[in-house]
Parts: sequence; C-alpha cells; structure tokens
Amino acid sequence: MGEPNDQLRGARERTESPVTPGECLSRSELADLVNGWVFENKNITVELTANYIGKLERGLVRWPQTSYREGMRAVLNVRTDAELGFRRPRKIVASLDRVNRSEFLRTTLGVTAGALVAPLAQTLLNRQPTPVPSVVSQTHIDQVRTTAKLFGTWDHTYGGGLVREAVTAQLRYSAELLNSRCPEKLRTDLFNAVGFLGHTSGFMAFDAYAHNDAREMFEFALACAEKSGDWHLRAKVLSSMARQEIWCGNPDAGLTLVELAMVRADRLTPTERAMLLTARARALAKLHRVSDAANTVGLADDQFANSEPLNDPAWMAYYDAAQHSGDTGHALFDLALDGCFESEAVRRLSSAVDGHSSTYARSKVISGIKLASLTMTVGDPAEAAQIGTEALNGAGEITSRRAADDLRELREFAKRHQKVAEVAELREAISERLAIGA
Repeated sequence: MGEPNDQLRGARERTESPVTPGECLSRSELADLVNGWVFENKNITVELTANYIGKLERGLVRWPQTSYREGMRAVLNVRTDAELGFRRPRKIVASLDRVNRSEFLRTTLGVTAGALVAPLAQTLLNRQPTPVPSVVSQTHIDQVRTTAKLFGTWDHTYGGGLVREAVTAQLRYSAELLNSRCPEKLRTDLFNAVGFLGHTSGFMAFDAYAHNDAREMFEFALACAEKSGDWHLRAKVLSSMARQEIWCGNPDAGLTLVELAMVRADRLTPTERAMLLTARARALAKLHRVSDAANTVGLADDQFANSEPLNDPAWMAYYDAAQHSGDTGHALFDLALDGCFESEAVRRLSSAVDGHSSTYARSKVISGIKLASLTMTVGDPAEAAQIGTEALNGAGEITSRRAADDLRELREFAKRHQKVAEVAELREAISERLAIGA
C-alpha cells in the first residue's frame, strides 16, 4: 500500500459538488469534470473513473499521466502538481531496474531481450505441424469428439476469448482427417465428430466477436452435419447460427435459420425442440411480435417439460432447467422493456442465476447482468445494483465479449439512477472492469 494522498483528497473535499450544492465533490464527479476539461481543452477523450481517483487518494498511483494532472489542477483550482500531492517516481529506481535486467540478460545469457524474442517467435511459427494419419481409426474420431467436449466445457465456464486460437488449430487438423482414408463404416461418425468440433469452434469465435470466422466455422459444421445425415447436429448448428444473427441485430435472418432447423422437428428430442423454440422466441421478441413471442415461450415450456436428457446428444448436456429459464427469460427481457411480462421475465432470469452451476459460469453471469438491467429499469435500483455487483464479481476470469457488451448495457440502464450510491458504485466498478478486460 502507498502512503495516502491526503492533499488530493483534501482538495477534492474543499471543492463544492456542481450537482449537490453544500456537499463536497465526489470522486465520480471529479472524474467526469476532468474528462470534460481534457476533451474541451486538449481535444482528447480520456476515461478517468472514480475507481482511479480512489487509487490516487490511497497513494497507489503518485504520478498520473499529464492530461489527468492538468485537468485536476484546473478543476480543483491549484497551480502546481505538488499541491495535489503528485510527485514523480524516483528515476534512479527505474534506471537501476532497467540496468539490472539488461545486465542479467547479458551476463547470464549473453544476449539482449530483443535478440531472444525474434528467433524464438520465428522458431515457434516454423514448428512442423502434427502429421495427419493416412488412415482414420475409431481412436482418431474419439479424440476429435473428446477435444470438442473439452473446449466446449472451457467455453461454458470461461468464454471463447482465451483459447480460441487453440481450438481453431485443432479444427484445422481435424478437418484434414476428412481427406484421409477412412473405413466406410466410420465415415459418418468422422463427419459427425469433426462437425461437433466445428460448432464448438464457431461458438467460441462468436463469443469473441470474430463473427466472420464464426460464420465460416458454422457453415463448415453444417456441411459436416448434412454429409453425415445427423439431424441433431444440424439443428444445433442452425440454432447457434440463428443466435449469432439475432445478437448481431438481424432477428429476421435468425428467425429464418430457426425455421430451417425445425424442418422435420419430429426427428429431434424434446430438449432440442425447446432449444429451437427459445431461439425463435428471442427473434420474435426482437421483432416486437409480442403475442407470437409469448406463445412461442409457452410452446418451448411444453417441449422442455418432456425433456429426457438420456436421449439427448452430448452437446445438449448444457440445456438444463437453468438454461431453459435463462433463454426464455432473455426472450421475455425484450418484451419486458416494452412493458409486457415484466414479473415473468424477472422470475425466469432469477431461476437461471440460482440454477446455473460453476460449470456454466458464463451463462450465470450473463443472466445475472440481464436480471440487473431489467430490475434497474422496472424495479428497485438499489436491488438492481446488488444483483449487478454479484454478477460482476462472478465474472472473474470470463473472457466473453457478449458479457462485456451486456455490462455496457447495464451501465447505461443504471445511468438514470446514478444518484443512488449503490448504483454509482456499480457503474464505477463496471467502468473499471471494462477498461481492464473488455
């Protein structure tokens, strides 16, 4: 811990709030005023937050960047940085640190850091790829399927960002297996396994907002499903393709893909039909077709009531009661924002948050953020802030661009209630989180 910067805190507390006369300037207000001053006087957009002001006042940061110092001097009406307790770090410490690191590299390794990185990177890039077997066996197929399950589990827990390159490399290798000789009795199983991995890769790309990559991978997975004649895999891929289009603001295209997936729905399990109907409901809700969306949620409930997990394919293991509540709750969320089914949307999203296990951490967090946004809009803002804080704390190591965007949406919904202390703290925490990891 650094030594507290009492001079900065004192200067802030001596400055009157422009929002609440008679009270001192809050950290959030100081951050907003500095951001505005820098933009007006320097034509630079900065995103100073109350959280960062807190770090300055606690002495964790003693020398903020130039524009921050200039803005704070102007807003707090002082002439020098010293009056705000700002002081440069001791240059000799930094210099010795650089010298010691460089000396270590020279004396111990005989090279500089730059000389190490370039050839190592080139070596890694030039590594010989794993050879593809000339004849595919059942073992190879099982390995592909195990890989898909492994990365799928990672995706549900942590999101698609961190290991997307790894799963893409596995997909390239697995796709090459399709060109190897394969016993006829195994060929259908091979296409099924590779298609399964293609879907996993596509969804991770979607979650990371690599949308073009996701579409290509989904199309590849769909081709594998068609080649193998697997109606279950076909439905799953088309469902994910639909969800991507809905997320990207193309609900009409998403609706078309769902309807395509439901061709010969009699060949699918009740769980799969419920999954497709929830996607259909989400598309209809985005299109503001209130009655159709609500009726489709009811049809999805009817199908899920007959769910028998033992009859479902492996990739449907995630679709349990919590997932169904979350997916239908997401559909009703859009209707609730228009003033319909508010309490039902809250109930379903709450059930999803309570029901998701740690294995499905991303789904739990996303449902929690949506619940907070809805409560912030139609309920008690203090309660919404508590829900949002719990979701934010649960985000942990999740690297999901979708979750990050939902947090931005929550911050915007919370703006109207920012005078509520708990809400202001939540908005600051979201800003800090997005600045670091979004």
